[in-house]
Amino acid sequence: MIYQSTRNNNELVNSAEAVVKGIADDGGLYMLSDFSKLNFDYKSVLNLTAMETAEKILGALLDDFSAGQMKNMVEKAYKGRFETDELTPTVKVGNDFVLELFRGPTSAFKDVALSMLPRLMTEGRKMLSKENDTVILTATSGDTGKAALEGFHDVEGIKIIVFYPDGGVSAVQKAQMVTQEGSNVCVCAVKGNFDDAQTGVKNAFAAFKKSGITSVQLSSANSINIGRLVPQVVYYFTAYSSLVKMGEINVGDKINFVVPTGNFGDILAGYFAKCMGLPVNKLICASNANNVLTDFITTGLYDRRREFFKTISPSMDILVSSNLERLLYLLSDGDAEKVATYMKDLNEKGYYKVSDDILEKLQETFVAAYCNDEETLKTIKKVYDDNGYLCDTHTAVAFAANYLKPQEGKTVILSTASPYKFPVAVLSALGEDNIDNEFRVMDRIRALTGVPIPKNLAGLESKPVLHSCVIEKDEITDFVMKKVAEEKW
Repeated sequence: MIYQSTRNNNELVNSAEAVVKGIADDGGLYMLSDFSKLNFDYKSVLNLTAMETAEKILGALLDDFSAGQMKNMVEKAYKGRFETDELTPTVKVGNDFVLELFRGPTSAFKDVALSMLPRLMTEGRKMLSKENDTVILTATSGDTGKAALEGFHDVEGIKIIVFYPDGGVSAVQKAQMVTQEGSNVCVCAVKGNFDDAQTGVKNAFAAFKKSGITSVQLSSANSINIGRLVPQVVYYFTAYSSLVKMGEINVGDKINFVVPTGNFGDILAGYFAKCMGLPVNKLICASNANNVLTDFITTGLYDRRREFFKTISPSMDILVSSNLERLLYLLSDGDAEKVATYMKDLNEKGYYKVSDDILEKLQETFVAAYCNDEETLKTIKKVYDDNGYLCDTHTAVAFAANYLKPQEGKTVILSTASPYKFPVAVLSALGEDNIDNEFRVMDRIRALTGVPIPKNLAGLESKPVLHSCVIEKDEITDFVMKKVAEEKW
């Protein structure tokens, strides 16, 4: 399968190289130009297990890997590492359905992709005869960091540096990252927000390319890497299959998905599923107070020149949604020059506006809604009081968006994290006074609701802190260059 840069139709690579490189040389993202060439029949996976479905979908999108390679990688990525063989179970909550994406080793939806990406990258390096080390650079708004560290720690030939916004993640998320063991891992806080960290990482990629260093290769574990994005396509198919098996829909019925959205990767995976034939009606983009995506989907104007809010759903505190570039490429019928102009305008002016025909195509599938922190807390309590279902702050934003934008047909709400990753907000939503120690808050939620604390989060407080560096946002490139030069970490 040939992938090309979203900014240059002449930069072409196979799927293995797209995974290993992570980002195109011109700063664009690798993308398929035409999904119809896949000739994928969505009905062929409806009676398969989750792992079999993953093999088939990943094999279609990343076809440079053989069926045998893919089967082996999927088994190593998922078998015995998730709470259930379903990997991402779908449960009925009231009149809707919740796709639980937090049943993996770090209790966040990123586990589905970041359990798979290290296998894809390792196998891809072998296929491409890469002998130099690969250094993964990743900016995180909270969940990607730990999931990437968990996936890549002690993987031979690969090192990983994770940058997170200082004060911009929950105490549980921070503890997950700064206690990470591994001889090939580095975690560093950045004085700024996620967009600052993400921009710094992109600048480091550009500076590294100009440096001419060949002893190592940089890559990414963010969803700008196509190998991080495509595993997320799988659970849209398994959710649809679950509704068929429950007798809630018939094969061919269209359903809706509500996705709490920050960097636009998770909801884009849903659009990929639709492009592969899955009967998707609407993709509802749910945002918090940082509602740049809501405005874009409504008006066609993407404008990051606005106030940035720190919210109780921090993984969505993003004003520059990188994966939107891939959607623009698809909606522009592969016009890389047009996409490059949009991205140039965003970088230099802080905004861009798409044409009317692109906006019309966008609104055929996407609708958007947002809510503030107060509404998020009210929604957590409403969902719990009405249905006995405890959700985290990001899932609550999705529930709230669904209440605001009801669609025809059945609706699946993507639950992206365990409520125990954001315990202070969750306990407050339940009407209880919070305790100073976030880990004691977790114990109180368990006592109050009976919902068990995930094993990977229990005991975090007692683990030693192994990573304590904090840098300014304009120091990221220098930090990377220095770290890359070190033989041992």
